[in-house]
Amino acid sequence: MIYGTHNPTGMTNKPLFHTVSEAARILRVAPSTLYRAIREDAFPAVRVRTRYIVPAKAIEALASGATQTGGVLDVAAMVQERQAERELAQRWH
Repeated sequence: MIYGTHNPTGMTNKPLFHTVSEAARILRVAPSTLYRAIREDAFPAVRVRTRYIVPAKAIEALASGATQTGGVLDVAAMVQERQAERELAQRWH
């Protein structure tokens, strides 16, 4: 885990990033599933040379999104929407 920045009260206990293995464990999926989603641009991650780290906020957003909608979040549909938005943005720039 990569922990938050220093603040007046000390270090935060919440990590800013998780390794892929940690994120997979939190999400209760196999690390290979999460790696595949990251490579397919279906899950947010930061690439540092050859390694990926997953923002803790991405995991929190999935949980809060499912809670807010009261239903199932379809990550694949979210990816398709994001790709369509990117394509539109590229056409207009």
